[in-house]
Amino acid sequence: MLELGKGTEILAHLGGIETIEDAWVLFRKKMGATELAKLEKITTEEALLKIANSIAVCRPDRVMINSGSAIDLETIRALSIAKGEERALAMPDHTIHFDLAQEQARIVDRTFYIVNPDEKISVLAKKIVRDEAQAYIADKMVGIMEGKVLLVGFFNRGPAGAPATIPAVEITSSAYVMHSADMLYRNSYATFDRQVEETGFFFTNLHSEGPWRVEDLPNARVFMDRSWLTTYSMFCTYAGNTLLMKKGNHRFAVDLATYFKSGRQLSEHMFITGFDGPGGRATYFCGAAPSGCGKTTTAMAGDRFVGDDLAQMWIADDGSLRAINPEKGIFGIVNDVNWDGDPHLMKVLRERGQEVIWTNVLVDDDRVPHWEGSGEQPPTRGRNFQGDWWEGIEDADGRRIPISHGNARITVRNEAIGNYDIEAAESPRGAHVKVITYSGRDSDTMPPIWVAKNADHGVVIGASIVSAATATEIGVSGVRRQPWANAPFIPGALADYMTSQFKLFNSPELTDPPILAGLNYFLTHQARGGEGMALLGEKRDVKVWLSWLERRSHGDVEALETPIGFLPLYGDLERLFRELIDKDYPRSLYDMQFSLYVDKIVARIDLQHEAYGKEENLPATLFEVYEEQKKGLEALKAEFGPIVTPEQLGG
Repeated sequence: MLELGKGTEILAHLGGIETIEDAWVLFRKKMGATELAKLEKITTEEALLKIANSIAVCRPDRVMINSGSAIDLETIRALSIAKGEERALAMPDHTIHFDLAQEQARIVDRTFYIVNPDEKISVLAKKIVRDEAQAYIADKMVGIMEGKVLLVGFFNRGPAGAPATIPAVEITSSAYVMHSADMLYRNSYATFDRQVEETGFFFTNLHSEGPWRVEDLPNARVFMDRSWLTTYSMFCTYAGNTLLMKKGNHRFAVDLATYFKSGRQLSEHMFITGFDGPGGRATYFCGAAPSGCGKTTTAMAGDRFVGDDLAQMWIADDGSLRAINPEKGIFGIVNDVNWDGDPHLMKVLRERGQEVIWTNVLVDDDRVPHWEGSGEQPPTRGRNFQGDWWEGIEDADGRRIPISHGNARITVRNEAIGNYDIEAAESPRGAHVKVITYSGRDSDTMPPIWVAKNADHGVVIGASIVSAATATEIGVSGVRRQPWANAPFIPGALADYMTSQFKLFNSPELTDPPILAGLNYFLTHQARGGEGMALLGEKRDVKVWLSWLERRSHGDVEALETPIGFLPLYGDLERLFRELIDKDYPRSLYDMQFSLYVDKIVARIDLQHEAYGKEENLPATLFEVYEEQKKGLEALKAEFGPIVTPEQLGG
């Protein structure tokens, strides 16, 4: 169980500022009249004390308040370039940021939850006891901003007035981080006090890049204090470790939904997008996928894009499930973004008129960025994530160095995307969710799409995601379990989080529930009797898979019932392939994609069953569903053999 306000508040203890009067004494020492005037408009005393104690701990030369004005934003951009955190590119309003070569992904090995001695957290997470965290922060963060400017920004994670929107304070010495925050989140300086009053709390984020040296990286840490809703980050530059409103605050949002809104709200690692269906209807999806597994591409495939990474969901008064995107921009992987699969995003990246921050791509001599998988002719030389680059350059182990890092990113505003649905994105009512999907990187087991038989089976699909490791995390390899694609961001006991999932999707208040489905884009020819690891399909097929789910959510198409769920019928898919993407879809390909390879699916179930069996207090429903599916699959094998075709099932 999570208890807010439990244990020593580290920031207040180290800073020593206890009264609002003492806070203002310090503010007057560190700010000129302009910044003081801006800060005077903030009246939430708890926030002012957080800011004051951050100043007292980090000891910056001066403090700037980001009000969200055009002047402030331009000042922050200019500061980032002056510090060398960003460099201007040939395209107006395009900049490049390079992280240290050894820190270009989330430092999962140095990311910890601060816990009190008697607290339990997920077995999938790392923890540090409060006293040890306090000692580390005291040793490494005191004085870390000497010679620097401390920047303070006020933001909303979600549109103002939405039930799941949460305000946050971002405190950093990195102008690049503050610049990114302004592109990705809604500046709430003018409404911060009112939002805090409505919500009852806010998140606090404190970061400093420090000297920005390779030798400091062993000291890099991300600490998340669940009890005080405060994150600390030091000696980091990669946005996934520094822009704490993103995954750091997402973890807190998961906590709050699990322990204080159980059965009513969820905080998920999901995209939000809408598809237009027959009769002019719009159907909204949420979809979970681990980082680097196609979430952004899937979101962009929709007709009405809302968000590509995070979703806050709640049961509305009308019995529907609603979702908001806590962000208003994209910090997305750019590798493999191209005109064929991502036309909306490519327009932003290659046509004038939009602001873009590029990260860890290659910049040629003309200051033009390039990346792997763009479909464009790459240059023969330039500068990239590891330094000077030329065609054929190899690393110390003799491996080719690509033009861009596997986790190379772009930061853009959602409003720049051609299919952005700003009305749905900014509505406090949220988007009405009719479909939820769960996907990973599964090369050999599950079909492209399947729909859960009921809510319990749907929760189990989410619980059973597996994925090959991607370039988004440092020090991770192999194929791993990825429950709900949210596993790295679940602070509390996994049993508590899973119970919340079962409670919400079985809630009697949810009278208009979404369908829950599995997606798998990564099935290979080799896994289905062919040769090679090429995908058994194309990127553009995503449109068809999701459009079929759109029809299924409204009861427009029938389906083939199996032990793992409902599969699409060939005729419906053949028609959608032809109508939506003008592509032939042979029956032979359908049979390859949707045949059940029983032994592999059973092995996957056994893997999950064994792993979850090591957890405490998990809902019995999880194991009951596994046993039901396994029994059904074994019956099919007894009747038809280890490979069961759709035709054998009546399809």
